[in-house]
Order: sequence, then C-alpha cells, then structure tokens
Amino acid sequence: MNMKNLKEKIIGATGSVSGAASVLGSWQICHSVCLGIIALLGLIGITIIGMPLEFLTRIAIPMWTIAVLLLITTFILYKTKKCISKNMVIMNTGIIIAGTPFAQVQQFSIFFWFFGGLIAAYGIFLMIKERREMKCHEN
Repeated sequence: MNMKNLKEKIIGATGSVSGAASVLGSWQICHSVCLGIIALLGLIGITIIGMPLEFLTRIAIPMWTIAVLLLITTFILYKTKKCISKNMVIMNTGIIIAGTPFAQVQQFSIFFWFFGGLIAAYGIFLMIKERREMKCHEN
C-alpha cells in the first residue's frame, strides 16, 4: 500500500468517525437504540425498567460538536487537497444534520431527520452509482 492510499484511507476514516459521532450525538437515535435493546431483552425474558443507554444523553451535544468539527476538517481537506470522496462528505453532512441533538429544536427534529436522511441517501446513491460506473469501465 503506497502512501497516497494510506492517506486516503485515514482521511476516509476521519469522515466516517464524523458521521458516527453525529449519530451517537442524537438523542432520538439513542432513545430508539435503548428501546430496541429493551425489546430484544424482553424477547428473551429479561425485563429492564428505564433506559440502559440514558448516559449517552449527557454527552449528546459534545459528541455532535465533535462530529461537526470533524466534518469541517474533512470539508477543508476536500476543498484543498481533493483527496476525499465528495460523496462521503455529502453523506456525512446528511448524517450530522439528521443527528442534531439540541433540545431547543426538538419540535423540528422530524425535519432534520427528513432532510438529513435525504442528503445522506443522496450521498449513498452517488457512491453506488460511482462504483457501478467504475465496474463498467473495468470490464
């Protein structure tokens, strides 16, 4: 593996961490994961009262802030070096928008989920399209 590929993988991993941090920063997603864990444990006979991942709500805003800072860093690298996939930046932007955790905007969370989800889905669509085009050119 040459140095250029290693740099691309590291930068791509930074973008992935940015997206993952934004998802972890979202209270709604944490809440859904908790409900899923409770449901799964209930299926096997274990009863839980409360939310087992409630501690994540205390770090939602710091995690989301880290995700935004990593996205800004990724965007700067994309603009200056052109060594990051545009599609990955689009997808991570959508994930971060969907994961907005601020209590002041909770009444608008469905809009953040919708528009962030659309942007993320568009990024995924572009990645799939690009991969298919690459495979077609190889054959």
